[in-house]
Order: sequence, then structure tokens, then C-alpha cells
Amino acid sequence: MAAIDLLAIEARHQVIRRSNWAGENPGVILVFCIVFIVAVGIIALFVYRKCMARKAAKQSYEVEQR
Repeated sequence: MAAIDLLAIEARHQVIRRSNWAGENPGVILVFCIVFIVAVGIIALFVYRKCMARKAAKQSYEVEQR
């Protein structure tokens, strides 16, 4: 019984004791942030270009209808 209790206490301590992975690896977090910002910028650029293409197509369609 004592061995089971010690195992349960040790398991509880491992769950409670948490390390700060982000604090230990700030370079990795910085790279993740930079990659995220670049990805959002590229996606925003594609969305912007798609909107401009639709707007241009709509304007050319309106000119043809006149």
C-alpha cells in the first residue's frame, strides 16, 4: 500500500509541477511569431488582390453594359 501511495504522490507532483517551456525557449517563440505574422501578411495580400480583381471585373462588366 505504501508503494502505491508513493506512486500516486509522485504522479500528482509531476502533474502539478509544470515547466515554463516558452520561457526556456524564447527563440522558438520568436520564430513562431515571425512566421505567423508573415503568413497572415501573405494571406492578406492574396485576399486583397482577389478583391481588387473582383472589383475590376465588376467595373469592366458595368462599362460593357452601357
